[in-house]
Amino acid sequence: MRFAALVSVADEVAATSSRTAKRSAIAGLLRDLRPDEVEAAVGFLVGEPGQGRIGVGWATVAAVPEGRGDAGDPLEILDVDAAITRLAATSGPGSVATRSDTLAAVFARATAAEAAFLRRLLVGELRQGALEGVMADAIAEAAEVPATVVRRAMMLSGDIRRTGRVALTGGRAGLEAIGLTMFQPVQPMLASTAEAVDDALTDGLASSVEWKLDGARIQVHRQGDLVRVYTRNLNEVTDRLPEVVEIARSLPADQIVLDGEVLGLEGARPEAFQQTMSRFGRDDPSTHGLRLRPFFFDVLHVDGTDLLDEPLADRLGALDAVTGVHAMPRLVTADRADAAAFVDATLAAGHEGVMVKDLASSYSAGRRGKAWRKVKPVHTFDLVVLAAEWGHGRRRGWLSNLHLGAREPSDGSFVMVGKTFKGLTDELLTWQTAALLEREIGRDDHVVHVRPDLVVEVAIDGVQASTRYPGGVALRFARVKRYREDKLASGADTIESLQAMLS
Repeated sequence: MRFAALVSVADEVAATSSRTAKRSAIAGLLRDLRPDEVEAAVGFLVGEPGQGRIGVGWATVAAVPEGRGDAGDPLEILDVDAAITRLAATSGPGSVATRSDTLAAVFARATAAEAAFLRRLLVGELRQGALEGVMADAIAEAAEVPATVVRRAMMLSGDIRRTGRVALTGGRAGLEAIGLTMFQPVQPMLASTAEAVDDALTDGLASSVEWKLDGARIQVHRQGDLVRVYTRNLNEVTDRLPEVVEIARSLPADQIVLDGEVLGLEGARPEAFQQTMSRFGRDDPSTHGLRLRPFFFDVLHVDGTDLLDEPLADRLGALDAVTGVHAMPRLVTADRADAAAFVDATLAAGHEGVMVKDLASSYSAGRRGKAWRKVKPVHTFDLVVLAAEWGHGRRRGWLSNLHLGAREPSDGSFVMVGKTFKGLTDELLTWQTAALLEREIGRDDHVVHVRPDLVVEVAIDGVQASTRYPGGVALRFARVKRYREDKLASGADTIESLQAMLS
């Protein structure tokens, strides 16, 4: 299939907010693909080529001259896939020239629309809305199978590209043949958000209320003495977590798959998130003294038996039998007062909140349902907009990604503490773009700098130490709540108030 057809569908998807329209457009494309094109096409549309990280930066692709889309030699989907494979495989001496030649060859055959899509794809900034949830539904529509069957296969295979190919070539039978395989990590079950523990509990029904740690999600597979550890993105990190491997080998099971989290501890208190992630990200853990401890909260397989379809109550029983003291602390209760007391104790212990889980729930794939609910305090700050970036995809034409500043009380200036494009509705984007353009004081490429007098209320989960910003802190999971037109910039929150959250 011509690459132009895929780009056209991507543009169509980017131009609509309708999930149904997105699904139908992608499904139509999928039906027309040859079997050997499916995996590449699905990867391109979700912005995740099967080759993984390409190692090509924006400056590199921006400098490549594009052609005019020679009608005598149009790009095919597999041409692009082959070029990306060559880019991913190129390293060492002479790699810069080889990559440049590869990019030049493919861009010379690209139309302007194809080149624009390629640039965003290669640098990982493809934001056209065809995310995995929509893609799963589109695969189901194209293959004429239930979406639940597709999502389960995605969870078990850990690969949406492979799932698409199996669905379109093997149908429902092919998808149902995909099972849990040792050392093939599965996509983790995700949680939705509840404002308070009362909102997450169901009247009269007991739930599992568990610590919610500010650590790193892991999935552990063990068969005999062989142990492998994976991240939530399904990347293997076994060599970085020798303490987890040691504990997994000590458990009373020969074959097991566990879901959990690792956390750095200082005594009984949790270390800051960035400390855990710094240790978690090191290829040589011996260079860092922090020891990470695993807390397991679910079990997917024990000694030849898959447990994904079993109710959580049964899985927790199996989890306790296998993991013992390494199980996540929890309280099973239907009593709201007891649950609230557990939340208070969890926060007092230094953790970020709780998870509330339906005891009847099975372990299901990626979409954020209400079987698991996360409850954690939300901090809000009034910050000042310093600049904004023009949006991509369906946000094209709007100023979207905000640069946020806190007030420096000593001189009334503003210190940048982070960015966010979260929480913005179309209505708010429209208003925001007009309001910021009225305050424009300069431009730098795709960034519009503005007069710092517009206050925005931002919700955050916390802050972390940062050398990137002069205030030494960076916002975590920032999202816009509302604009405070009633508030002057001189009344914005100070940098000290954010720095205090580090202690």
